Amino acid sequence: MILGILIIVIIFIFFVFAFSIVFGAPYVPTLRAQRKAALDLLDLKKGQTLYELGSGDGSLLIEAAARGWKAVGYELNPILVLITRYRARRSHGRVKVVWGNFWKADFGSADAIFIFQLDRSMKNLEAKILAEKKGRLKIASHAFKIPGKKPARQKDAVFLYIYP
Repeated sequence: MILGILIIVIIFIFFVFAFSIVFGAPYVPTLRAQRKAALDLLDLKKGQTLYELGSGDGSLLIEAAARGWKAVGYELNPILVLITRYRARRSHGRVKVVWGNFWKADFGSADAIFIFQLDRSMKNLEAKILAEKKGRLKIASHAFKIPGKKPARQKDAVFLYIYP
């Protein structure tokens, strides 16, 4: 009985993570050095808003909130959403994680975006940003460049882009 339940739970977890890969990128945590580099490059002021597209376990969101920023994460994996919500419970309401596809999100209120996705996402990201964002926007991308756009700065495999 217990073995049967354990097998069902393992299969469920496998399918949840596999589903996320189909529509986004696999869960690969951003290392501490890259999180720090991204947040330093973005250099937001207290009260400004950072969106993380594919927020994983919420580590970057929590570090952004510790700097006094509002942090909004989008994540397809419901298990990671629950983990983030639990981990962010002491962030004084500065962290919000949305269970959903970031391609359906409105980036209009973002001051900055952090992304650690695959090349296929980077190709479409700029078009979405240009269509939705009015005013200045900073993007920090870990490992993957926006095709055809030169980074303003880079540090520890994190590329900073500034729009418009």
